[in-house]
Amino acid sequence: MRYLHLLTLWALFATPAFPQSKPAPAPSGAYVSDPAHSSVTWKVGHFGLSNYTARFTKMNVELIWDAENPAASRVSASIDPTSVRTDFPFPEVEDFDKKIGHDGNFLAAQPISFLSTEVKLTAENRGQVTGDLTFRGQTRPVTIDVTFNGSMAEHPMDKTPKLGFSAIAKIKRSEWGLSLYVPAVSDEVTILIETELAPRKATN
Repeated sequence: MRYLHLLTLWALFATPAFPQSKPAPAPSGAYVSDPAHSSVTWKVGHFGLSNYTARFTKMNVELIWDAENPAASRVSASIDPTSVRTDFPFPEVEDFDKKIGHDGNFLAAQPISFLSTEVKLTAENRGQVTGDLTFRGQTRPVTIDVTFNGSMAEHPMDKTPKLGFSAIAKIKRSEWGLSLYVPAVSDEVTILIETELAPRKATN
């Protein structure tokens, strides 16, 4: 049985659906995030003991991709703050997701958005995207460190072009008027972004 199991695994990864050669890159064009393969997670320090993490379940990224000159690309993103999920373990005590998403002391149910103003390449597959982050009704510049994970002219599963990125940003929440519980809960917020993008028409 163990031998048959190994043969099955070998057959799965040897199939043409999982090509071993480097695929042709995705072409230039307008792309949007694939919600099944995109996420935004954030974390803050908690009394210096751990990092408290949460995520948003509703986000959208739009990318105007220039395959020949990535620095000329443009990106925008939006997040529904009321989609925050904290996994608070005592819902019978408090609806913590609603409190974080709606309360005026926290996200205040105000849309979160980002609009790029500059893309700078720092390495072959790395760069920095600077833009305006609107959060709690205030807009300030933020720089995001981005890793370009790769692209495909035809994804083996859905047969459409795909691009993939990982990104990280760090902001001081007090600059957007959110200083509650600092320093017990850290002023610095780390934002982790993972996304795959497909042509706009492919996701409609």
